[in-house]
Amino acid sequence: MPRNKPGLSLSQLGFGLDAGRPLGNSPNAGTQAANEASSMRADDPGSGKPSQTLFSSFSDFVDPTGNLSFEGKAVISSTGVDFSNGKSYKISMAEMQVESVLGRGQFGTVHRVFHRPTRVTMALKEIRLELNQRALQQIIMELDVLHKARSPYIVDFYGAFFIESCVYYCMEYMDYESLDRLYPAGMPEGVLGKVALAVVRGLMFLKAELNIIHRDVKPTNILVNRRGEVKLCDFGVSGELNQSLAKTHVGCQSYMAPERIVGTNGPEGYTVQSDVWSLGLTLIEAATGRYPYGTQAFTNIFDQLNAIVNGEPPSLSSEQYSQGACDFVARCLAKNVGDRPAYTDMLRHPWMLEMDACAVDMEDWAARAHALYLARKQAAANK
Repeated sequence: MPRNKPGLSLSQLGFGLDAGRPLGNSPNAGTQAANEASSMRADDPGSGKPSQTLFSSFSDFVDPTGNLSFEGKAVISSTGVDFSNGKSYKISMAEMQVESVLGRGQFGTVHRVFHRPTRVTMALKEIRLELNQRALQQIIMELDVLHKARSPYIVDFYGAFFIESCVYYCMEYMDYESLDRLYPAGMPEGVLGKVALAVVRGLMFLKAELNIIHRDVKPTNILVNRRGEVKLCDFGVSGELNQSLAKTHVGCQSYMAPERIVGTNGPEGYTVQSDVWSLGLTLIEAATGRYPYGTQAFTNIFDQLNAIVNGEPPSLSSEQYSQGACDFVARCLAKNVGDRPAYTDMLRHPWMLEMDACAVDMEDWAARAHALYLARKQAAANK
């Protein structure tokens, strides 16, 4: 899949900032950059039009003080973020002790940091600004969802700040990271059921409380902590629903529902049932330890997408999982979107009721799965 181009730093935009200065050491970095920008003009000889600053592409978002403003929804500075609903989160890089890199993705890097004032370990997501509207919209969408979402199935939000050409989000640190690192250890049915419950409840919260569809449900966006709690993350491509429909074609294609790949819903858009399909694929991947439409079976991404659209959907093994589990996943992966259940119906499914009632030591499973992940990682490093 195509990746976004790297964001442009202020130096690339013509700002004369000190490249050797550690990031975040100067709380006035944004102000200095904006002031320097105001005095630097792009050459436009003979055009008869007013000259523009080299930072004009960000002019709708970055004010003269160096703060980042999003359409009246939020203002982010080097010392925190203020939302239009009155919520404020004051936090800054100066309070952080960076400990390690947790991961890198197409949109930025996630660090593990220690917040000295509260003595809380956090996940710090660093996003480079890019000169396109969609990238900026993804930033404000994720911040908007995170600060509104108060649910045990959504990662906690601690604050955000803006320095030079990067936005930083501070979020709950999930010790054992994403689900894909844990499922190769095997996932008993009880654990699979608890994961399914948590994800369905998280998705239902987004729909019922925030009128949001996630649009990127997959194992890497489901996190687990040392207590065995399971939570959703990564809301950059989430979308607001209009009459229960979403229209924008974003998210990971490999986990998209057939109707999203081919656009059979037309201009009317698609519903949360597309996330139900993605959950079905995720549960099979967690159960088997591999993506159901693995690339080894296809010569290219087009063959893979064709199999999703036109082939029979994958299923759980009836030899390893109960009839209830197999039926639940099969309903999630119904090719006809109208045959997939709503979240309330999913929670009333006999398998979900059984999983909700049964006792599963998620903390023990998570600890053992994480230990096996570390052992595999060390073995690979020793080769």
